[in-house]
Amino acid sequence: MDPTTRHSAQRWTSERITTVQRWAPHQWSLRITRPADFRFQPGHYAKLGLALPDGQEVWRPYSIVSAPTEDELEFLLTLVPGGALTPALDALGVGDEVRFEHLAMGFFIETQLAAGDRLWMLATGSGLGPYVSMLRDGAALARHGQIVLVHSVRYANELAYADEFRALADRLAGRLHYVPVVTREPQAGGLSRRIPAMIEDGALEAHVGMPMDAQGSRVMVCGNPDFTTEMRRILNGRSFVPCRRGLSGSMLFEKYW
Repeated sequence: MDPTTRHSAQRWTSERITTVQRWAPHQWSLRITRPADFRFQPGHYAKLGLALPDGQEVWRPYSIVSAPTEDELEFLLTLVPGGALTPALDALGVGDEVRFEHLAMGFFIETQLAAGDRLWMLATGSGLGPYVSMLRDGAALARHGQIVLVHSVRYANELAYADEFRALADRLAGRLHYVPVVTREPQAGGLSRRIPAMIEDGALEAHVGMPMDAQGSRVMVCGNPDFTTEMRRILNGRSFVPCRRGLSGSMLFEKYW
């Protein structure tokens, strides 16, 4: 069955772009109108699609950045040169339409984890997306005393939503710790090494002032495959337990690729 037939057999609607927020030349956020019947949980993803000029219909999944209570849906996108969909999405502006499939998918849901003293949210690049939804929703704060959000990018202009996180951290009076990491340009007093390396030598925990231990910590990992593979090895070595169907764990992974 070709992609056009597969998706036309499911429920989708054309939705209008309401906002485009450009973070970097290759990175932007897109807000679209929300179908009245669409429901999701923070951490879910959904598919966007376009009918291309050659007649082909292309669909790709993207994590939902908005909170479940918001009237619109937001997505954090990264341009893939030569990709099937993102170059076409990059050319769109406010008022243009995209296709949206009415199906929330995925298992990167914070409630799969057992409640703990602290929740570490680790992300590379656009793997940040699910955490934005979770923090806007706020339910994770009720289950964990402290939340540490660590976002690693190559260049500082890729730190999407940084101002929002800093403002939220100020309002939460020490319960949210936002840790930006920029690996390819210097930051005054900032971290600049890869997350796995800083965990292995203790630098990240020293910077935050809290341990990443299996007894009191829960860890979510979202990013490129190399990053998630390294983090799985490190956390396994620290006795973290993966989430299973019907069984809460202490670590949860999403490969954002």
